[in-house]
Amino acid sequence: MAEDHATGEQAGKSAPTRRDFVAYGGSIAATGLLAGCTDSTDAGPTGGGDGDAGNESGGGGNDGGGSDGSGGDGTDDESGEESAPETYTVTMEPVGSVEFEGVPETWVANNGSWADMGIALGQAPPEAVYLTSRYHTQYYDEIPGLSVDKSGMTSLWESELDVESFLELGEDADVFVIDPNFILGRTSNWEQEDIDQIESAGTPFFGNSIFSRGYGWHDYEYLSLYEAFEKLAEVFQERERYEAFDAVHEEFLGRVDEIVPPEGERPSVAIMWPQPVDEPTAFSPYLIDGGTSFKQWRDLGVEDAFATTGVRDFHSDRGQVDYETLLEIDPDVLLLRGNEAKTEAEFRDTVVSFMEDHNVASRLTAVENGDVYRGGSLYQGPITNLVLTERAAGQVYGVDEELFDRQRVADIVSGDFE
Repeated sequence: MAEDHATGEQAGKSAPTRRDFVAYGGSIAATGLLAGCTDSTDAGPTGGGDGDAGNESGGGGNDGGGSDGSGGDGTDDESGEESAPETYTVTMEPVGSVEFEGVPETWVANNGSWADMGIALGQAPPEAVYLTSRYHTQYYDEIPGLSVDKSGMTSLWESELDVESFLELGEDADVFVIDPNFILGRTSNWEQEDIDQIESAGTPFFGNSIFSRGYGWHDYEYLSLYEAFEKLAEVFQERERYEAFDAVHEEFLGRVDEIVPPEGERPSVAIMWPQPVDEPTAFSPYLIDGGTSFKQWRDLGVEDAFATTGVRDFHSDRGQVDYETLLEIDPDVLLLRGNEAKTEAEFRDTVVSFMEDHNVASRLTAVENGDVYRGGSLYQGPITNLVLTERAAGQVYGVDEELFDRQRVADIVSGDFE
């Protein structure tokens, strides 16, 4: 899918619409990001959004443009008269070259990956995501003063994804930070002309599905988390914030390298989605791949318990494993997704307690040793990846120290790059 899905000439140059917006200078909706709004917890529906099994259950505005001076307030400094906004183009597969006539202010995201990137870049929260229950804003509790209120956020995929919802959101949204191929690949009722209709109304798509590399329709370039983050920084004209986060990330990886034991001493882990979530009797297996949802496990160098077995990844055949199969493999650690809305205590009082009482599950090494943990969300951005990787280091290596500077992260989000 190499064609250009950009706005502009492809969409036709008719009378100006809301897409011909001018970004305001100064801080936009800063109180929504750092004022400590409360988060609403949401169990979410089954199977929506990313097509995976089971259930899962803020930002201040930009600072008036990036370091290159583009995306300013559209005002001549000397005369005070309005000037034309500066146009710029950002290119990324599969959407091609997308033209912006000003910095986007209102936007829609897929879920917690691109949404978190926007928060890290100092933007207001997205107006909508696929499923709010899979945008885990509770991770922000780890960052001083950072909170995202998703109580008014729209879930696009509560039942069936529909074109009308996008057209309605497009009346206010400046960009859909969503991979259009994900929609086409994960639905049976959408066609390319639906994507074209939405874009012709004035709101472009800008996204690349990066959380997993298991989808057959994704036959174009994959991006790493920070490659995608850099692209979105171009869209929001926030190069300095991106570079500040990139520096924090590099320092963080250095700390991670220091705590990872020699290869022969690392545990084998099985990453799975329990069925049902609270009292599982079967599991959808995930093999660690290059997607961003496995980044913490790759960085920690854990051994994939399924990699040398006949177990196939859930994405390949939607297969499941039972306790008897797990007992044959007997991983050192069990990492269960779909439980991020639970606290650690709630997870142990439900899932772990059930497994401890199960006649087969109780014989697993991980259950006997108390090494059954929440496995992290499917969607990670730069902030949530720091939080989840540090948590994972405690789970698999017993590390109890802070591996990144939380105040530094808060400062970058709020605009302090020094």
